[in-house]
Amino acid sequence: MRKSAGWSWRILVVIALISLLVWATARIQLVFVAVFLGLVITAVLRPLVNVFAKVMPRGLATALGMLSALAFVGGLLTYVITSVTGQWETLSEQFSTGIAQLFALAQNLPFGLTITEDQVNEWLEQGQTWLQENQSDLLNRAAAGAGSVFEVFAALALAIFSTVFFLARGADMWKWFLNQLPAKVREKWMLAGGVGWYTFSGYARGTVIIALVDGILAAIILLIAGVPLAAPLAVLVFIGAFIPLVGAPAAMIIAMVVALAVNGPVNAILVGVGIALIGQFEGHILQPLVMGKQVSLHPLVVALAVTAGTLVAGILGAVIVIPIVAVIWAVYAKLRTLDPPMEDMEPDTKAVEP
Repeated sequence: MRKSAGWSWRILVVIALISLLVWATARIQLVFVAVFLGLVITAVLRPLVNVFAKVMPRGLATALGMLSALAFVGGLLTYVITSVTGQWETLSEQFSTGIAQLFALAQNLPFGLTITEDQVNEWLEQGQTWLQENQSDLLNRAAAGAGSVFEVFAALALAIFSTVFFLARGADMWKWFLNQLPAKVREKWMLAGGVGWYTFSGYARGTVIIALVDGILAAIILLIAGVPLAAPLAVLVFIGAFIPLVGAPAAMIIAMVVALAVNGPVNAILVGVGIALIGQFEGHILQPLVMGKQVSLHPLVVALAVTAGTLVAGILGAVIVIPIVAVIWAVYAKLRTLDPPMEDMEPDTKAVEP
């Protein structure tokens, strides 16, 4: 009973600390997101800035690295907007024709199921009625959304501001922090910080590389299949790769819907098979090759962590939970004292026989 009581109050203290941390993070969510995003950008750009710093001052190298990243993102957005603008008229005609074909197919579904044009019109009327009845609520949500847009821009500005200092003076900031700690714990903090940053930066850079490869391969498949808006859909696959487990399948479904509406079911199936093959290539070849042992989490842990993160903080939680869990596990694995492993995991039934 004494041992159980001892473990019980320790577990309660840990739960209380975690709850306090989650509550405090929720209160300053914008700052937390900005710093997290700044660390991600820093992890991605630091190797480039280090290369520039070999031939120029660190501050100038930081500015050049940031400008290179902005040029890449700006060029990507420009290409996407240009693609959408150039294909919009043709796409609208093809989409209308594809929708008509889908309605024709829906009237002859197997097992005696049918979806008639009258049913679709009735659903549209019900949707319009719902919009009219909930107009005030929707306007209030739109007003709240305007505040959310402002928060997004504020978080991006703070993230860029933080990234500049992380890239230019990150090592000095870390050294200053260590010097504020008692001398007897500095070595452990330095060890934990080193392995934590190694894991976090490896995950961030690996995720960006994998997402970029996924986007390029998806663009190639969509172009070969003749799906319009291949560039925006490829960018959607690129963004979806940052959300573990659910992001890539969601992007795949959207690409299949576009292919289905424009080119028919056979083309949609081919697109789905192609993007599914990209997922297999990513999971079995690309991730082990790019990330290696920097992020070694069991798939069950990833699934449970993503679910928990989604329940706590929505899509944001699903994105940030994996690097946080990976860093915590890496630090724990580095600092713990590992006992010798058990020789035999099977219970010895003879030892308990009367």
